[in-house]
Amino acid sequence: MRMDTLSVAMIRGALGAAPREQLPALIALHETDRRPGVLSAVSVARRRLARDLAECERLKALAEAERRMVDAGVTLVAGVDEVGRGALAGPVSAGACIFTRDVMIPGLDDSKRLTPIVRQRLSTEILAVAVSCAVGHASPAEIDTIGIGPATVLAMRRALDGLSVAPEHVLVDGRAVDVGRPSTAIVRGDATVRAIAAAAILAKVARDALMVELDVVHAGYGLAGNKGYGSADHLAAIAELGPSPIHRRSFAPCSQIALF
Repeated sequence: MRMDTLSVAMIRGALGAAPREQLPALIALHETDRRPGVLSAVSVARRRLARDLAECERLKALAEAERRMVDAGVTLVAGVDEVGRGALAGPVSAGACIFTRDVMIPGLDDSKRLTPIVRQRLSTEILAVAVSCAVGHASPAEIDTIGIGPATVLAMRRALDGLSVAPEHVLVDGRAVDVGRPSTAIVRGDATVRAIAAAAILAKVARDALMVELDVVHAGYGLAGNKGYGSADHLAAIAELGPSPIHRRSFAPCSQIALF
């Protein structure tokens, strides 16, 4: 069939539906067609191909730290990260995640850059393709007893303990901490390392869901919306109602004598 006998709508549909691997050949097939509608469709396909290739390169860079370790013989590399460290209520939570060498999850990124809907979608995809992943928590009472730093490490250790396979090495976001296993700290790891970014997303989604549940039990603080952080409405609720059992009494303003 001659290509110029295909309708513009057919060509546009084929270019729009084609997977990235087929786009270069389809673009080459139709790029000499001078019909304005085809020219426009080819231009859109070229831009999509460029975006897809750029995303592929970004994801390769995101996995580079893990791939280097796997290529050196360390086959089970976990990423771990925490969320909720600065909240006034609820636990500090940590995620842990292990991938095979070449897994790519389009859109995977620093959890702070993502919308709740995208985080939820990525969490589902991470759970589907990871070798193993887990989330651990340290309670408000534990935070008050041992301090937020040790409690954060405790949550990380619990997440790692929850993995179905034991990691040979752990990549930790931020500064070096003792997670009970050989580890390497990577500054801004949540934005630059695949397994750490995935761990942060898992922890964020799990902790957010928990805070929604806790909002039902401890009504009046808006926990479903503020997730335990010190938003204006949350601070006003603490001032009016006092801290609840899940507030961190060692954190200001929960520690203020006037609130008890």
